[in-house]
Amino acid sequence: MDLGDINLFDPDAYVDELPHEQFAYLRKEAPVFRHEMADGNHFWCVTRHQDLITVNRDAASYSSWRKTALATIQTDDVLEQQRLMMLNMDPPEHSKLRKIVNKGFTPKMIRGLTDHLAEEARQIVAEAIEKGDVEFVEEVASELPLIAIAEFLGVPREDRKIIFDLSNRMIGSEDPDYQLDEGEAQLAGMEMFAYAQQLADDRRANPRDDIVSALLEAEVDGERLDELEFNLFFMLLAVAGNETTRNAISHGMLALLENPEQQQILRDDPSKLDAAIEEILRWGTPVMQFRRQTTKAVTIAGVDIDEDEPIVFWHISANRDETVFEDPYKFLVERSPNVHTNHVAFGGGGPHFCLGANLARAEMKVVFAELLKQGTWEQRAPARRLRSNFINGIKQLDVSLKPV
Repeated sequence: MDLGDINLFDPDAYVDELPHEQFAYLRKEAPVFRHEMADGNHFWCVTRHQDLITVNRDAASYSSWRKTALATIQTDDVLEQQRLMMLNMDPPEHSKLRKIVNKGFTPKMIRGLTDHLAEEARQIVAEAIEKGDVEFVEEVASELPLIAIAEFLGVPREDRKIIFDLSNRMIGSEDPDYQLDEGEAQLAGMEMFAYAQQLADDRRANPRDDIVSALLEAEVDGERLDELEFNLFFMLLAVAGNETTRNAISHGMLALLENPEQQQILRDDPSKLDAAIEEILRWGTPVMQFRRQTTKAVTIAGVDIDEDEPIVFWHISANRDETVFEDPYKFLVERSPNVHTNHVAFGGGGPHFCLGANLARAEMKVVFAELLKQGTWEQRAPARRLRSNFINGIKQLDVSLKPV
């Protein structure tokens, strides 16, 4: 392999397996690499763990707002809309908005959900075992994140499949199985936006003891979320909370199926599940990359980069960095250290560290606790991966579940 073989932006490179060989080559030979694109554009790829953390924590030098946090090239009209979303803001605007929405992510709020989620997980797994042969992604992995987001955002239970379908259409538009063009993905975004508006109107007229009402009423330094800010936050959380946790659970199941000796460690000692969740997050890293735009001339790992240059940092590569993780290509449920200060599945710290990290961990833990307690598992067919260079997705995993 040489640098001319590197092509990390082709979605087809992610269909059969992740291009770990390319990432490993870059980490060793060109950890900050100017990646030319077929359309004449380029990105600077940052592939090492420490360099990712450096970029992620320095919002003054690396902007999410200038060109958004997404690697896709945006038109001016779309760029203007995307900049209104918290994901694509820089401090101080980002900090102000995050202080408000943090009111919905207090430890008390998360604890209040956890007992309920544990009961939901017990029921989801019991129903899957009763059925026996299941498509794990839709029938198990997607269920609890949908319930959690529905509970968290006050979405009626009967509407949660609407959120599932809309988020799939927004994220999966590059995959031929979804048969969507960019316009249809944008239409799904508009429908999600309209749903959020309807929900907010109802809560403003009929406040409840729920998180949506808390978010709408939360005030920091005399400011509240306006309608547009709430709708955009709802859309961000609905997609991020659904897609990422569903894929983390799916990757965890696949990893435990493919590494039965690691599965047995957890069956012998369920107290090791917390460490296993961190390894699943490292191993399955649901969001593979984000983008920043330089606000001034910078130097990363000895490479000089001009102002207004696109930087893409790859979580999926940093989580296999040989200088940080011993035997990074082995799935080890007892890996230590491997807490969030090491793996970067939720980001490398800084202002954009994932708001829902503890909620995602709680969901994953109760699902795998029930899977280990209630059943044994067998894979029936190879997993099918999502065609995407952004979401590390599994779209189909056929599994047989049997009672213990």
